Amino acid sequence: MPPAPDPDSRPNDLHLAFTATPVAIRDSLQRMLTLPPLCGLSEDGRGMAELVLAEVLNNVAEHAYANRPGPVTVSIGQTPQGLRCVIVDQGRAMPGHALPEGRLPGSLGPALEDLPEGGFGWHLIRSLTQGLSYTRVDGCNRLQFLLP
Repeated sequence: MPPAPDPDSRPNDLHLAFTATPVAIRDSLQRMLTLPPLCGLSEDGRGMAELVLAEVLNNVAEHAYANRPGPVTVSIGQTPQGLRCVIVDQGRAMPGHALPEGRLPGSLGPALEDLPEGGFGWHLIRSLTQGLSYTRVDGCNRLQFLLP
C-alpha cells in the first residue's frame, strides 16, 4: 500500500512503510530520526517532529486499526516552509470523516483526576503543525501536515 510516488520527491525525502504496531512504530520513529530530512534538524526540531509523528502513528495503531496490525506509510519531504509529512493507512475512517477538534477542557471543566484518558494528542498535533488535512479515498486515510 505504498503511496503513489510524489512527482516533487527529492533525493533526501523519506518514504517508509511498516506495520502500525507499538513496537514497529517506536522502531520506525527511531530510524526516521537518523535519516534525512529529520537527521538534519536541530535537537528541538527533531524532538518536535518525533512528538507529532508519535502521536499521529499511535493514533493510527490504536484507533484506525483498533490495536490490530495494519500497514502505514510515512513520507516526509523538505520544503522552504518546513517538513511536509504525509501518513497513509488502510484502517477505519476518522469519525465523521473529519479530524477531531483537539480542544483542551476549559478551566471550569472536570477535575484533573476525572478527565478521560487521551484526547490531548490532537490538541498537540494541531498546535505544532500547519496545514493539517485529512482525506479518506478508496479505503485509505491520508493525513497531511507541515512541521514548520
